[in-house]
Amino acid sequence: MIVIRADRAIVDGAEQPVAVVVDGELIVDVVERDAAVPGAEEVLLAPDEVLLPGLVDTHVHVNEPGRAEWEGFATATRAAAAGGVTTIVDMPLNSLPPTVDVAALEIKRKAADGRCSVDVGFWGGAVPGNEGELRGLHDAGVQGVKCFLIDSGVPEFPPLLDPTAALRAIAAFDGLMLAHAEDGALVTAAKGRHYADFVASRPAAAEDSAIARLLAAARETGARVHVVHLSSADALPMLAAAKAEGVRVTVETCPHYLTLTAEEVPDGDTRFKCCPPVRGSANQDALWQGLADGTIDMVVSDHSPCTPELKRLETGDFGEAWGGIASLQLSLPVTWSAARERGHSLADVVRWMAQRPADLVGLSRKGCIAAGQDADLAVLAPDETFVVGQLHHRNPLTPYSGRTLHGVVRNTWLRGAPVTAVPRGRLLRRE
Repeated sequence: MIVIRADRAIVDGAEQPVAVVVDGELIVDVVERDAAVPGAEEVLLAPDEVLLPGLVDTHVHVNEPGRAEWEGFATATRAAAAGGVTTIVDMPLNSLPPTVDVAALEIKRKAADGRCSVDVGFWGGAVPGNEGELRGLHDAGVQGVKCFLIDSGVPEFPPLLDPTAALRAIAAFDGLMLAHAEDGALVTAAKGRHYADFVASRPAAAEDSAIARLLAAARETGARVHVVHLSSADALPMLAAAKAEGVRVTVETCPHYLTLTAEEVPDGDTRFKCCPPVRGSANQDALWQGLADGTIDMVVSDHSPCTPELKRLETGDFGEAWGGIASLQLSLPVTWSAARERGHSLADVVRWMAQRPADLVGLSRKGCIAAGQDADLAVLAPDETFVVGQLHHRNPLTPYSGRTLHGVVRNTWLRGAPVTAVPRGRLLRRE
């Protein structure tokens, strides 16, 4: 038995002094900071450290098998642990084969088995014609299924231009559908080094149109839907209205939309390219307001790395470069650095990055510090700064390179023990 004593910990939605009692893999009690725990090994946190629940990142592209040169389970999960993330959920595309049926899911699980430093769950995929596979994926334990309402960028994962049939299928077993929401009819071909031209090629109206279509289908079918990587703040009023009327919709945004702005992106610096794009500072302010008022539920990384060659840095052409930002290891300090400047607390960050993502995927033993939970913990020095340098990602190419951030993760615990070089991560199935 171990007791972790912290002058500062995020428990029950607030920062407070506690002692966390761990027996084996579970938290068995949370007591007063100086309470006696006979026979327990003592772990004492430093005065400048805060004990957090391990973060839950439900939007990670691991890309293995098939494109392991882009990332991979070993490197992605080491990066996650270094950033205080103890659970990730892997996206169904960019791996080969994509996770659109049970056979592909088992191939992916075999690739991950024994190689993960944190716990890993999986999303299935919804593509044209695989409605009959969705129940099988659900029964095999995926956390839900993801679709694209626009071209995904990889031919083996085609877009689901009308999600209604798939939503009817998952509504029958109360599954969850994630959607990349952009309207291809409103997107134009991007070309060249000017970032402003790239943003104009994927306007906010393209997101808004696709989100409206998704909400209409959710109303019609009664299915649960989740909007991934919201970039357009213009969609917030319709999302708030849909929630108010009882549409079963949740919304995520990402650290890059909350911290990077179009105004600061240098022409030709394709490290900043993602889809939908990073938009202007006024849009960013509105996203923060949506997060504060609960229209946006959570913050997850959308870690989507690739090889340096695919970023086309030598030409700086935003049309040719792969769209995706590598950020898994940095999500916590990036988000915390911006949140603290806007008057938000670490308790807010934990709610956005641990509790609500865990709730989204039904991981009832993840996301908070409480008796009965997995002893997944992160030790953060919130006031310490560091300069972004070497990362554990396979391809540590990121727009955050050289930035000074607040929040150093000093230790990460997975199910009762510090994360080490020996992989202990489990492959999760939907509860």
